[in-house]
Amino acid sequence: MNDPVQLVWFKRDLRVDDHRPLAEAARRGPVLGLYVYEPGLHGSVEFTAAHLVFLHESLVSLQRSLREMGGTLILRCGPVADVLHALKRETSFAILWSHEETGSDRTYRRDREVADWCRGQGVPWHEFRQDGVVRRLASRNGWSRRWEEFMRQPAVPRPALRAVRGVRSDPWPSLADLGVPPSDKPGAQKGGQAEADRTLASFLSGRGVNYRAAMSSPLTGWSACSRLSPYLAFGCISLRTVAGRLAARRSDLRAAGAAGAPVDRRWFGSLQSFGSRLRWHCHFMQKLEDEPRIEFGNFVRAYDGLREEFTASSEGRRRFAAWTEGLTGYPMVDACIRCVKATGWLNFRMRAMLASFSAYHLWLHWREPAVWLGSHFLDFEPGIHFSQFQMQSGTSGINTVRIYSPAKQAVEQDPDGEFIRRWVPELHAVPVSWLSRPEQMPAELQDSSGCRIGRDYPAPIVEHAAAVKEARERIASIRRRSGTRTEAQAVFVRHGSRKKSAVPAKRRDRENRQPTLPGLVEAIEAAAAGERG
Repeated sequence: MNDPVQLVWFKRDLRVDDHRPLAEAARRGPVLGLYVYEPGLHGSVEFTAAHLVFLHESLVSLQRSLREMGGTLILRCGPVADVLHALKRETSFAILWSHEETGSDRTYRRDREVADWCRGQGVPWHEFRQDGVVRRLASRNGWSRRWEEFMRQPAVPRPALRAVRGVRSDPWPSLADLGVPPSDKPGAQKGGQAEADRTLASFLSGRGVNYRAAMSSPLTGWSACSRLSPYLAFGCISLRTVAGRLAARRSDLRAAGAAGAPVDRRWFGSLQSFGSRLRWHCHFMQKLEDEPRIEFGNFVRAYDGLREEFTASSEGRRRFAAWTEGLTGYPMVDACIRCVKATGWLNFRMRAMLASFSAYHLWLHWREPAVWLGSHFLDFEPGIHFSQFQMQSGTSGINTVRIYSPAKQAVEQDPDGEFIRRWVPELHAVPVSWLSRPEQMPAELQDSSGCRIGRDYPAPIVEHAAAVKEARERIASIRRRSGTRTEAQAVFVRHGSRKKSAVPAKRRDRENRQPTLPGLVEAIEAAAAGERG
């Protein structure tokens, strides 16, 4: 008797290594791999041409790998439940296998529809974790320990496969088929598991040596950062694979040092910093898993109504348009916006600056800027993106209010003006001493450098000191309310890190006691006093 067909649904796990659903399915019968182009997802505002190009490259790589292993990958277009229903008639597949996904509201609703279909058809659906996010988590207590335990488990080896023959695959849809214009990001990274492996190898073998010192600058961070984020977002490589290779590299360096071999000491601090960011990757995704509404609404509801009316006003629309066009009159902000639009990537500090600038200087509600940037970040990960945007906008209630000075960031992170001149060519002849605040140049210098402010490059859209002062006062007035403090307490209990928190250690028994929040709001306000950069 023939073994029943096992259907493996690939979503954001476009690889064959460390893929437990694929391995489990292979043990039970012939495997049919499936990827579904979904109109509601791939046609959404967050999913643009650059994402589709990266996805296509990743699927080509996946299809090649599955074929080499003896398997098959088919493509279908349409709502997933409809696709599954058609495949059930065609193949009588017995079990549906996939990884869990912490995604947008669209994928959440899609998965509920799939679960309803499976129950109605009597088809078992087995889902597995692929990162440190825990479904139906009752408490954050012990989360770090569980993360470490999962990452220490060995990666699942790629299995041998038995293919399912004769199942129709839809044609590969083009960008035009999907109603998407051609990609406008010539500098975007290429997709696929092989590219992910090469990127990780180059980081651990050489590029990452100065990661800790170089990651804050958009210039040095371009090569010193791992650049793994789009591969993790699309699942071209698993977080456990990255963590395992990181641990092996640290072990090798320690062994080499103990044997007397020359070792660049920068590696130890850089790899430690990188390792901590792997944990934070899942920490922020866990927030969306636990509370899906934060994709749309403030963590702390006391901030509801704070910026919405102004954002919808004519002045709010003018500011948002200038921000998205890279025409705010703040060179570091404009350079970062233009860089993202062309390449799909930016280092973390500059991302934080863009979010902070939109929220505090421009006084825009975080949701629309977050969606716009998410559509341009090739590595858009909803759980990280929306949580971080709220944190940088001051609506999480438990994080320090950090208001970045774009001028200070320009001086510190682009001291020679190379990044600004690359992306804001209007300023190419402006002396470096004036690049952070070109509007302060004397008129004769503006003329001699070919950059008349207000004609060749805009004047600052808002005055820095006044905008920061007003924003800080508005946020502080809400933070001082007792109701805000009560909400912040609840947010901290539900989402706060137990690994290292603002709560004094003597007030908690490491990860095993319920955290409390006395004095946290006051501590945040004290830390926020003065400008942050």
